[in-house]
Amino acid sequence: MEPGDVLMTQAIQPAHADARGELSAGQLLKWVDATACLAAEKHAGVSCVTASVDDIQFEETARVGQVITIKISIKVMVQDTLTGTEKLVSVAFSTFVAKPVGDEKIHLKPVRLLTEQDRVEHDLASERRKVRLQHEDTFQSLMEENGKFEDPVCDKEEGTETSATAVQSIELVLPPHANHHGNTFGGQIMAWMETVATIAASRLCRGHPFLKSVDMFKFRGASTVGDRLVFRAIVNNTFQTCVEVGVRVEAFDCQEWAEGRGRHINSAFLIYNAVDNGEKPITFPRVKPISKDDFRRYRGAIARKRIRLGRRYVISHREEVPVSTHWDISKQVTLSNSNVEALRELAAKPGWEVTSALEKIKIYTLEEQKDLSVWVEKSVRCPAHLAYRLLSDFTKRPLWDPHYMSCTVIDQVSEDDQIYHITCPKVNCDKPKDFVVLVSRRRPPRDGDTYLVAVRSVVLPAVPPAPGYTRSEVVCAGFLIHPTGGSSCTVSYLNQTSASILPYFAGNLGGWSKSIEEAAASCIRFVENASDEAVF
Repeated sequence: MEPGDVLMTQAIQPAHADARGELSAGQLLKWVDATACLAAEKHAGVSCVTASVDDIQFEETARVGQVITIKISIKVMVQDTLTGTEKLVSVAFSTFVAKPVGDEKIHLKPVRLLTEQDRVEHDLASERRKVRLQHEDTFQSLMEENGKFEDPVCDKEEGTETSATAVQSIELVLPPHANHHGNTFGGQIMAWMETVATIAASRLCRGHPFLKSVDMFKFRGASTVGDRLVFRAIVNNTFQTCVEVGVRVEAFDCQEWAEGRGRHINSAFLIYNAVDNGEKPITFPRVKPISKDDFRRYRGAIARKRIRLGRRYVISHREEVPVSTHWDISKQVTLSNSNVEALRELAAKPGWEVTSALEKIKIYTLEEQKDLSVWVEKSVRCPAHLAYRLLSDFTKRPLWDPHYMSCTVIDQVSEDDQIYHITCPKVNCDKPKDFVVLVSRRRPPRDGDTYLVAVRSVVLPAVPPAPGYTRSEVVCAGFLIHPTGGSSCTVSYLNQTSASILPYFAGNLGGWSKSIEEAAASCIRFVENASDEAVF
């Protein structure tokens, strides 16, 4: 272990588990916070307190009898004691403040960067700090944007009122709940918050909710032994198979308790999935805001979801899992058809939700467990056949798409299938990326039907990774072009984002960038300003 490393290993006992025999998320949050605090103090050499926690994603569950290992940065692994198999449970990032003795200023020593991965994590920590600092401005901007376009649920009678999901609980802070600084242990507060939030979620779904993620939050104030902590939880909004629950915590000392005035010390937003007795996923009912406070919480949940989607890259930074198919000319028809069918299947999936709406441009997202897909819909004043010819020729894409630096034809496989080599600019601290993709085009059999341009990565030995670039992958992407009249059409661009693609969407989804809208507007101008003569 390196000098700053801290490792905690815990055997999961029945006392750590919920009613389904799985490790309680609240217990895990307690262990994570304790491990992180010890690591911070080992580096700083003085006492530290938790200031904030970035988004926490729970990838796997852990059960009684298994072993949990928590290692800082914070990475949580679960090991099956019989098979020895290890799985990633969660990755989290906490920010701590060093508490000096007296008026002495603390100057923390730099972190030692020993490996390339250390340098990557160091650079990403800077990106996460930028996101934290601009969070409030981003949230307010999205709240204003949310008020500009209509949500069909708000205008209908259907929808479940959330008042019945409200939960309140009171805890008396005792010495075992306090940390070694004398304040209420931050992990304990998070565990209590998770308990009331779980009850609120269960009242809506009538099933077994389990914590999927926790939004980034700050500790607003401290509490000590003897304080009464009041926890209030309520469902804010639902999104297909997940629900957001908000929790507010107020602290009261004896005098404040008698006078009925408390201190707001924390708020958090927890996202749950749920299963029924047969372990099948539950779709949550849509909720209908009634009061002014309902609308605030309802729209706030939509804004936080966007920010959460955008932060997924800077928080998790998952490594690319290769999925590219090796190109084989003898299987050309099969590979081309599977490319086309994958795009059609992506477009046909249920659960797409609008995240942004302008006059000519709408952006939808689709979350499926670990997968995130984006759909950009554009209204274009141009015949569908002309838009198809322009957008299916990828050598023209750098003319309008700022995410493309170059695009050259590697192999003219057939009239409707080409293999391209694409280079893209770098994002944040990454190297620029390059792709080798198969583009398969399909004209509709009848007038009025949809034109299709499907894209996916392939492995071509003749085009090895280029020096200075990170070879990346397109899982499934492409255009659907549907005529809406003789001189107009709807152009839809879909992309099932991979780890390498997500950085180009992250800022836009998170609300601190308009890169997707800007690229879409550029695409509209490019197509509308073209002429039939320019295409041929």
